[in-house]
Amino acid sequence: MPGKVSPDDLLEHVFGRTGTAADDETVLQGPADGEDAAGIAVPGCDETLVVSSDPISLAASQVGTLAVRVACNDVAASGADPRWLTAVIMLPDEDAPLEEITRDLDVAARDVGASIVGGHSEYVDQLERPLLSLTAMGMAESFVPTHGAEPGDSVVLTKAAGLEGTAILASDFGADLGVDDTICERAAGFVDEISIVVDGRAIREYATAMHDPTEGGVAAGALEIARASDVRLEIDRGAVPIREETEQLCAAAGVDPLRIFGSGALLATVPSEAVDDCLESLAEAGLEGAEIGTVGEGAFELVLDDESITEPIEDDLYPLWEAADAED
Repeated sequence: MPGKVSPDDLLEHVFGRTGTAADDETVLQGPADGEDAAGIAVPGCDETLVVSSDPISLAASQVGTLAVRVACNDVAASGADPRWLTAVIMLPDEDAPLEEITRDLDVAARDVGASIVGGHSEYVDQLERPLLSLTAMGMAESFVPTHGAEPGDSVVLTKAAGLEGTAILASDFGADLGVDDTICERAAGFVDEISIVVDGRAIREYATAMHDPTEGGVAAGALEIARASDVRLEIDRGAVPIREETEQLCAAAGVDPLRIFGSGALLATVPSEAVDDCLESLAEAGLEGAEIGTVGEGAFELVLDDESITEPIEDDLYPLWEAADAED
């Protein structure tokens, strides 16, 4: 099945095989379950270098724009402003839209204030669509991990659930879902909101943990915070902001708005006494935010209303892509 490697496989095959990282005192945050980025101490500098790599391969439209924003989001979710990017571009053939992809990479990088400083490109005929992998880097005054959630914290979500997934549904499947064209046009525009650089800047001083809910959406992102922090996260589905466009497209596609790609929102845990200040800071930045749950004691668990979740969550969009590929 497509999707992330399981936490058990990562623990067995990845996290213990990191070269000299365990003995390198400059590695403040290395590979770990749920962590969005690495934190590296730079000799002679009071700030932390934040580094993250992320691929994107399944979106058929605006892949360059999505690639920049998804990669930069992991850096923003760890307390930094993205500053540098490298881009690896793998294309299925010479008919692939290289000009469009690189144009979108350039515009999206300028939008977040980052420089593309290197990368690689080649043709791979085994691919069915372009595959991009970007590494984003930035400097943070204070690194914010995924594993920092504490019992008694509140859970805050910026913007709304499923923004990236909604844009993908509209762009890749909208013509087949029978949803009003106006709804699809507005939903496709959500790609312009996928960056969380401003979100992270607004709330990082309040957050004990931050996480970028990508694959599997808000539900998967909340589960990853719970697992990384070894806490119980209780989420009130009714408190999670879901836009009309998301509701209509998800209903037409038969998918859960909380279990589709969630880039564009930022999950954070915040001390309960700081929630009002956090939401006010978001409002001052022109962003929506909502308190959607609480952090409790106990073994790691996500409680979504009355549903207890401890197993990894598969994104609801994968079966749609598989069906589309089968038809081709």
